[in-house]
This record gives sequence, C-alpha cells and structure tokens, in this order.
Amino acid sequence: MTSVAASAPPAAASTAGPSPEPVRRPLLDWRIRFGALSLVWGFSFLFIKVGNEAFAPLYVTLGRMLFGTAVLLVTLVVKRERLPRGARVWGHLAVAAFFLNALPFSLFAYAELTIPSTLAGICNAASPLWGMLLAVVVVSDDRPTRQRVAGLGLGFIGVLIVLGAWQGFSGQDPLGTALALIASASYAVGWQYVRRTLSDTGHSHLSMSGGQLLLGTVQLALVAPVFAPTPTSFPVLPLLSVLALGALGTGVAFLVQYGLVDEVGPTTAMMVTYFVPVIATTAGVAILGEHLTWNTPVGAVIVLIGAALTQRRPGASRTPSGGRSRTVRIHRTRS
Repeated sequence: MTSVAASAPPAAASTAGPSPEPVRRPLLDWRIRFGALSLVWGFSFLFIKVGNEAFAPLYVTLGRMLFGTAVLLVTLVVKRERLPRGARVWGHLAVAAFFLNALPFSLFAYAELTIPSTLAGICNAASPLWGMLLAVVVVSDDRPTRQRVAGLGLGFIGVLIVLGAWQGFSGQDPLGTALALIASASYAVGWQYVRRTLSDTGHSHLSMSGGQLLLGTVQLALVAPVFAPTPTSFPVLPLLSVLALGALGTGVAFLVQYGLVDEVGPTTAMMVTYFVPVIATTAGVAILGEHLTWNTPVGAVIVLIGAALTQRRPGASRTPSGGRSRTVRIHRTRS
C-alpha cells in the first residue's frame, strides 16, 4: 500500500560493477504477477477486517509486520545478502518504518473496527493525492502543474462523494474514516522522507526494506503490549488472515512489486494502485456482505482519476517493457 507507494517504493540499489549480471527471465509473465499483486493488496483490507474479529488492531499489525519481515529475512539469507550497515542509515530506516509501515498499518486496522473494508480500500487510494498536496504546500523540487493540481482537486471531490458529504457524512463513522485518510497521508509523508534521505545508500532494495520492516516490527513489539490486550486465544480463521496479510500482503507482495519495477518500470508497476480499491470493494461486498451505495463506486472512480492526474509529469520518459528503470524507488509495502 504497500509499497505503494507507494506508496510505491525504496532507494535504488547501486549498479556499479565491472559487468552487468545476466538478467534471468521470470517464470511467470509480468501481467500474471501484476494481477496477483493487485489481488493480494486488494484482499489485504478483508484480511484486516477478519483479523480484527479476534485480535486487537495493534496485534493485527504486529502479526502482519512479523510475518512480512520473516519472508524478507529468509529471502536475504537465500540470496546471501546482508542487512544495511551504518547508524545513519538505520536511523533513517526507523523513521521510514514508522511512516510507511507501523503507523499506517495500525491506523487502517483501527479504522476497520468502525468502517467497512471497502471504504478503507478507497481511502488508501487517496495516497497520491496527499503526495501531491505535500508537493504544493511544502517546498519541493517536484513542481506541480495545472493538470496535477486539477487532479488533486478532483480527487478530493471524489473523497467527499464517497463519504456522502451532501448528507452530512451520514452512515460513515467519522473517526474511522479520518484514521484511514491519515493512514494514506502517512504513506505520502514517508515517501517524501525516503526520497530525500535514502535514495543513494549503496545497499540493495531487498536489504534496505528488510531492515525497514524489521525496525517496524520492533516498534510494534514495544508498543502493542502497552496499549492493547495480549491475545489469549488464536482462532484459526483470524490467525490465517493475519498470516496471509503479513506473509503475502507484505512480504511476498513486496518481492513481486520489485520484480515488476525492475522488469516493466515504476510507471507501469505503480498502476497496481488503481486496481486495489476495485478488488477491495468487490471482496468486501461479495465475501463480507458489506453494503454498497451508488456514491461509493462513483466517488472511487473520481478519486482514481484524480490520483492518476497527479502522477502525470510533462516530458516524463517511459521505460520500455523489459527495461530496467534507474528511477529512485521508495521503500513501501502497501495495504
């Protein structure tokens, strides 16, 4: 959401060396992996909702982080890579872990105590809008264009339609909705921070993200016992949901996402963001039986159009399919 950011995703690895390594052809076509990633991230909101039935939100997030970290650490061992070194890098990773993982994951889990998973998935799609707002308000080298500012306005109009603003936001829990929107804003803050502090460390993206998730897990392990009741039972379905949320929605999804970025470029890989709310809405309605009124899908479409406009940059070069992008990446694992 993860990434995605996406709150897509983290500092580019160094490419220095005497000769490039041979590129291995993936076993599955990138379109299949793209679809699988969309499904996994879209179902993440359903997994959160089911996990909340048995565990406190902070423990849902801790389990998610724990299982996701385990996947990345095992991958590091298999590939014989090491975690990053240097106090400065670890300090920046701790901040990134808070804004890109610990905080938004926890806020989404708390939000889904009172709002449907469909609404949480749509709020997650507002993350590019927050990123654009930061570019407008905060001094940035990413200068906004009229088209991108128009996308920002359109996107927030879509959010108001989703929430039924003309009805006084009736039917939606204001606190839960606010938590979900703050979670999506946290991704944008985290991406800006990573972009400015961790864009050129010389470590691989796998190493950096493994360290990031590890720090996020430590943060949650320290906070959860203080602010939430410790689980005393572990029902099978909620436990499996948290396991899937972490191992698939955070760990494996991250690895798939980076494979897509390397193969088809960040622009194409980022398009997965626009499929996530569609899948989250479908899963929430079909499986959880959540109620859907006309303004939710209509507003969601407007949000996605606005988000897409905010991501368009004049003169941006396209990465050919199969080409390797050298664009700065941001460490993220989206919901």
